[in-house]
Amino acid sequence: MPQMLLLGGGVLLLILLIIGAIFAVTSERSLVDERLGKYLEEEKTQVEKAQGRSVVTEWLNRRVASSSMGDRVARELARADLKFKVAEYYALIFISTVMTALLALLLQSSVPWASLAIGGVIGFFIPRFYVKRQQGVRLSKFNDQLGDMLNLMVNGLRAGYSTMQAMEAVSRELPSPISDEFHRVVQEMQIGIPMEKALDNLLRRIPSDDLDFVVTAINVQREVGGNLSEILDTISFTIRERVRIKGEIRVMTAQVRTSGTVLSLIPVFLSLALWFVSPEYISSFFDENPFISQPLCGIIAISFIVGMVSAGYFAMMKIADIEV
Repeated sequence: MPQMLLLGGGVLLLILLIIGAIFAVTSERSLVDERLGKYLEEEKTQVEKAQGRSVVTEWLNRRVASSSMGDRVARELARADLKFKVAEYYALIFISTVMTALLALLLQSSVPWASLAIGGVIGFFIPRFYVKRQQGVRLSKFNDQLGDMLNLMVNGLRAGYSTMQAMEAVSRELPSPISDEFHRVVQEMQIGIPMEKALDNLLRRIPSDDLDFVVTAINVQREVGGNLSEILDTISFTIRERVRIKGEIRVMTAQVRTSGTVLSLIPVFLSLALWFVSPEYISSFFDENPFISQPLCGIIAISFIVGMVSAGYFAMMKIADIEV
């Protein structure tokens, strides 16, 4: 009797194990199928979106991107890390120009052509200012992280890593934007692009003088040999000192740069405010006077004002621009 109970218990346990294994495999397959299904749905959606684009749009993207100006705009967008195509960026400029011009016309419609011109000019330069600002912020972050990147590469090379493995460690360990850029470098090298070309592409996206030192050192070491870890360690010390000195200079010249910017923008914003509040006051610059039959005096006065303000701004910025 005890033997029969043990045999029955063993058979029951074996059946439960088989059922559990079947359920585990089935649930794992269903989980994998669900994940693959989501991926396939996303891919299908992307394909449908790509197919839904008009032939004219794709043709315009290719034509604009292949031109010299399109190549320059693509480089500017890459430096700002904006996921726009060149044609999309041009479309954004057009929309911004039209919308800002219409907004200016709504605010002041007594002189419609002047309001449209003012709004159109402002809207035309808004995307450009945004791209430039993003470039400056990203470049500043990259330069601040460059010293940590070199220290990580030096430690990796001394631990026995190759140059590519050290770059891969940088792409994993450090924050954005330097991790994103080196991840792209590693991906380019993995698909067969030479290291020199991948580093040149990195320097094209990040126009940093400190990064130029690093890229030159790596390329020279690959050609003539040498201890790359010691070279990068020396460059790291130099870059850290430059960053420290630049920070001190930035603090000492902050008042000059802020004063130059504010004093230069006050006439612009004041003129725009006066135009939308009292256009008769601004239009008096262009009224005919008893001595000259054309509105020449106002044009000369405004040109003189713009020239003096611009000269003062560039002079103050030149004073604050100290090379390190």
